[in-house]
Amino acid sequence: VQLQASGGGFVQPGGSLRLSCVASGGTLDFYAIGWFRQAPGKEREGVSCASSTDGVTDYLDAVKGRFTISRDYTKPTVFLQMNNLKPEDTAVYYCAIRKVLEGSNWCSRGELGYDYWGQGIQVTVSS
Repeated sequence: VQLQASGGGFVQPGGSLRLSCVASGGTLDFYAIGWFRQAPGKEREGVSCASSTDGVTDYLDAVKGRFTISRDYTKPTVFLQMNNLKPEDTAVYYCAIRKVLEGSNWCSRGELGYDYWGQGIQVTVSS
């Protein structure tokens, strides 16, 4: 499975972006999904995750109420909708997926355990 990310760019504070991550060579069935980011000079941090059936989700406190993780099984694509963006959201964003057993509620904003990663995509929030 390969993940190809898109949708990053430059946006003013308060604006919105939707990141996409297309999974080629497979499906998103029985995969937990996650988004991570790394700001300049900082360690990579988990932004959001969702379990394989999207029954469990988790968000970094700093993005709660502004970001939404989702997927389209038919495409198959993982999304991160980002609203009310702030300069501190500026970072390189990464998507990741992990194969899990049917019915698993696994959802982690930690990097360990993810099987496939997309390439990083730059998001810059500035006036």
